[in-house]
Amino acid sequence: MTLRLRDNWLWDFWHVWHGEDCHLFYLQAPRSLGSPELRHHSATIGHAISRDLKNWTVIDDALHPGADGEWDDLATWTGSVIGHQGRWFMLYSGVNRSEGGLVQRIGLATSADLYMWKKHPANPILEADSRWYEVLDLGTWYEQAWRDPWVFQDESDGSFHALITARGRSGAPDTRGVIGHARSMNLRDWDILLPLATPSGFGHLEVPQLVHASERFFLLFSYASKDRTRSRVARSVKRVTGTYCLVSDHALGPFNFSDGGMLAVDTIGSHYGGKLIEDRNGRLQFLAFSMFGRDGRFIGELTDPFPVTLENGLPRVEIVSGNGGRPSAHSG
Repeated sequence: MTLRLRDNWLWDFWHVWHGEDCHLFYLQAPRSLGSPELRHHSATIGHAISRDLKNWTVIDDALHPGADGEWDDLATWTGSVIGHQGRWFMLYSGVNRSEGGLVQRIGLATSADLYMWKKHPANPILEADSRWYEVLDLGTWYEQAWRDPWVFQDESDGSFHALITARGRSGAPDTRGVIGHARSMNLRDWDILLPLATPSGFGHLEVPQLVHASERFFLLFSYASKDRTRSRVARSVKRVTGTYCLVSDHALGPFNFSDGGMLAVDTIGSHYGGKLIEDRNGRLQFLAFSMFGRDGRFIGELTDPFPVTLENGLPRVEIVSGNGGRPSAHSG
């Protein structure tokens, strides 16, 4: 069964396993808003638990926006969770009212048990560096992109790396999407580095995830056809929405956008924000949130897991009807 919230839409999500439990954190906003386009500035971070990625128990929310005047007093957005030295660290995105939600920053919350979270007093801990990343310019783009941090640890030296939805400083405005990159030794103090994946030819690369499987690294991101660039139109690139996957032999790339990399896409926008998640048996599964139905209606719920196979070193997702999605099949 899918995870459908009675009173809220659900969209972007991230996860962490602790023992036999998969903890899912997700963006949510009230269906009572009427229009799903209003959900972004009303987002809070929900929390659910499962042992099989199918049956979920919703528990108390993880994070809400800050008090008036704080850096995240409008909405809390997508992040990721990692364990370190007996504690849990969540990097998450936030926007504030004074800037109209146009400038995105990244903050930190910590927990001893994954249930009770405390925001770091020095938040925000990560902001776009104008040396390498585009900052707010409404004549170029409709927001300052600096969100969706995905954090992993490099076991060779213990360093932590954050992959971030960001935009570069050069090129046609609708092609500047990059994977931003920051590095830390303690998850609190960060150095902003050059982008990892560029040029992309996309306006932005949303909800990135890095997965290591079969001695290769898979970089996932999502992209909506409404943001399709002029260059992709000129090249008659198919108008599709969904999750893409780039492949490299190394965690920090290089990642080649010329390979196409379509993992789970279609013309409807059935699924978005897809993630590869290992189940308790070590098998890769694909989960996403159901975005649009065939009638164009926004759905806003979590899919059931779809099996993933690796063919010639590339992931393949089999999307089947009756499994929380629409009938189609896609491959990387």
